Amino acid sequence: MIHPTAIIDPKAEISEGVEIGPYSVIEKGVSIGEGTKIGPHVVIREGTQIGKECQIFQFASIGEAPQAFAYKGEKTSLLIGNQNIVREYVTLHRGTIMGGGKTVIGNNNYFMAYSHVAHDCYIGNQVVLANGATLAGHILIEDYAIVGGLSAIHQFCRVGTQAFISGLTGVSLDIPPYTLAAGDRAKLFGLNTVGLKRHHFSEEILKALKKAYRILFRSGLTLEKAMKMVEEDIISQTKEVQHLLDFIQHSKRGISR
Repeated sequence: MIHPTAIIDPKAEISEGVEIGPYSVIEKGVSIGEGTKIGPHVVIREGTQIGKECQIFQFASIGEAPQAFAYKGEKTSLLIGNQNIVREYVTLHRGTIMGGGKTVIGNNNYFMAYSHVAHDCYIGNQVVLANGATLAGHILIEDYAIVGGLSAIHQFCRVGTQAFISGLTGVSLDIPPYTLAAGDRAKLFGLNTVGLKRHHFSEEILKALKKAYRILFRSGLTLEKAMKMVEEDIISQTKEVQHLLDFIQHSKRGISR
């Protein structure tokens, strides 16, 4: 059902089964996949592609121009996958040319009210941004990560898979996979054990990750020496430990500890 007060450009692509509520605005060049539900007073700007069976609640702003001084009106995009939930007043911005031209959001993510995803971010699958969580530009969030309410993440940071960032946390460095971070300037407080158990990580994997965590972040060694120690240990044969090492090795901003 498309409400008669909705304003939809003739050049927008609206698939079968899409619902669009009162007073929503859909610009040209927008594509919306089957079964997606758009609430009232939603604005979806040119360059936005939305997948199937998403839910976008009232007053969300989707695909707006990036808040970047370097942006001069170039055509860029916001690509959203399937089955995402976007709650009230969420803002998701397009990319910039200098950042590759697109913001990308995967599948089955949950963006709670007032959360913000800035230009050129890459969000994986089954990520949660709680109320008021804010991502600056050029941020990577890997699968299953959770960002707590009213947290803020600095541009160019990365958040690893299965990481949990507590509410009111300021993130200025990369958050390693599988870890729990909190604080005015984020510090690590161990593994995200509860989350890992919920996702059925085996005891063997948990033990390997715990040992790797102790060596990397609590041994007092430099990160370089600690990584070498982990690489020489049998636990490095675990794919999760290997991903943790790869994530740290490719950090450009540095790693929260």
